[in-house]
Amino acid sequence: MTEPLTSRGAGDDERPPPRFALDGYTWREIAHLLANLPMALVGFIYVVMVLSTGAGLTATVIGLPLLAAGLMGARQLGKAERARARALLGVRVEEPSPLPLRRGGGVMQRLWMALKDPVGWRTMLYDFIRLPWGIATFTVTLVSLFLLWPVLPFIARGLTNVDRAMVRGLLSPSDELERRIAELESDRGVVVDTAAADLRRIERDLHDGAQARLVNLAMGLGLAKEKLLEDPDAAAAMVAEAHGEVKLALQELRDLARGIHPAVLTDRGLDAALSAVATRCTVLVKVTVDLETRPAAAIEGIAYFTVSELLQNISKHSGARTASVEVWRADQRLMMQVRDDGRGGARLDGGSGMAGLAERLGAVDGLFVVDSPLGGPTVVTAELPWRDRGDETRQR
Repeated sequence: MTEPLTSRGAGDDERPPPRFALDGYTWREIAHLLANLPMALVGFIYVVMVLSTGAGLTATVIGLPLLAAGLMGARQLGKAERARARALLGVRVEEPSPLPLRRGGGVMQRLWMALKDPVGWRTMLYDFIRLPWGIATFTVTLVSLFLLWPVLPFIARGLTNVDRAMVRGLLSPSDELERRIAELESDRGVVVDTAAADLRRIERDLHDGAQARLVNLAMGLGLAKEKLLEDPDAAAAMVAEAHGEVKLALQELRDLARGIHPAVLTDRGLDAALSAVATRCTVLVKVTVDLETRPAAAIEGIAYFTVSELLQNISKHSGARTASVEVWRADQRLMMQVRDDGRGGARLDGGSGMAGLAERLGAVDGLFVVDSPLGGPTVVTAELPWRDRGDETRQR
């Protein structure tokens, strides 16, 4: 009677010790060894075709895309091999994470991430070295079935142990450091794109707003100078108009500066800055900030603009009557929660800027969660890594 299979956790084998009698587990090992040859042939031919075609055409525009597509296909071969090892050998290997392709990434970004995919390259190596091993295991197993029947379970166990080691070594998920590097590289692209978009917005606001007013102001003062002796009254009217333009330009510059980094945030911190934002919201907002110390300026700025954009969304889209903002520290995380009693239905893909906020927070190792059933209420919880203001000063 065979021993029952016992679960030993992810990555462990689930197999009884080998016996002279061939039990169900041994037959599965034999089936795996006999299937090694056709699977190794498929994998080897695929790798040779991908490398020869992709590398041979690298001088053309289709070479690198073909190689990237080949690496993506290798991931599927690896998935099939992990499934075979799981079913026949009891090897529990988790599936690797998908490529960290950020939303809205361009063709070149996707191509580059696919070309340097460690999972795809390790699978290609696995398939390339498996052909001689597949021939050897197929031959030994076939001969043992007819000539070495009494010791076949021990031969099968020894050969499949090598297979298990190969699967764990080459088809297991990327280690945590490797995965984290890939995520950070993708997040870096989000940060760069966000910074570029902010610069374009500032340039557009300056060009269409304060800059245009200052140009009109210069022209008006020039005309007033010409009329100063001929028509003092008209000149005085032009100067008065120019004075009004100066006030409007100054107000626009103040608004622009507030959009970059408001002075109240720098001088008085999140409590005062968020209270000021709340007064501009179209609904009644209660602000509660429970922080004994201030976080680093960069973290404080991200928190401010996150809450600001959420309150703008409440004003524009929620139909709420009241809202609340809570900010507090939990261990080494800065926590924020914004809720309203509006109609609900907010989603990350709803076009209200939620997805952009989630990407921005994710780029700095933060989290962004939206709970908004139809009919409300809507609760948005965000968190950021806490860094003390003193740590930032020392880094400078």
